[in-house]
Amino acid sequence: MSGAPVVVVTGGASGIGLGISKLFAANGHPVAMLDLQEEAIEREGEALRATGATVLSLRVDIAKRDEIDSAYAAVRRELGPIGCVIANAGISSTDDFLTMTPESWQRMIDVNLTGTFHSIQAALPDMVEQKWGRIVTISSQAAQSGAPDRAHYAASKGGVIGLTRSLARELARHGITVNTIPPSLVDTPLAREGERTGQVPPLEVIAQHIPIARPGTPADIAAACAFLCSDGASYITGQEINVNGGSWM
Repeated sequence: MSGAPVVVVTGGASGIGLGISKLFAANGHPVAMLDLQEEAIEREGEALRATGATVLSLRVDIAKRDEIDSAYAAVRRELGPIGCVIANAGISSTDDFLTMTPESWQRMIDVNLTGTFHSIQAALPDMVEQKWGRIVTISSQAAQSGAPDRAHYAASKGGVIGLTRSLARELARHGITVNTIPPSLVDTPLAREGERTGQVPPLEVIAQHIPIARPGTPADIAAACAFLCSDGASYITGQEINVNGGSWM
């Protein structure tokens, strides 16, 4: 594809999503940053625009299709047709399965899985018309190994992996690749908050069990996304790209 395609990053206001937005913007892509955190998305979007980047920042609840459709209409109007989607937005919580409420379960599925569905499907007409597209979902190692007290989270992210594989097969004929990155430990504000509240051990302690003995960073995930969205990755689709420092299970 000639020129730098428009990139949509969901959950773009912080953590992994912000790292992805920064790298694509630095690489010359017009970037649409979508996030539920209105103040944060405006602040981070303005900071990137101040560097000369072409960035549109929008407050969106990805679990609501009407909000996704409205946001994507704004992206097309302001930036042009969508070429890449990084479906990163998601939520996480700890919840004993024995006492987990149906509402807690459903909210996790609505955001992490159905929100990914909305974020991808709404962009596909542009990609099909261009006969080119790149989709990267951000799943989780929890879906590969299981996660005590986070069954709803692991199940939602397992659904994202299954969705990714299915779409890779279905959309290949349109020149669209679909891959997923299931991170393990990543040093983000959300992870540090879990550390602070005692939901997870100190990140540096967890990192001792990773062959590359450090937590991952948003930049690590962003670099893999940039490659998967490049022409050099045109023969890679339906894959789990394990950016995890060598950790497993």
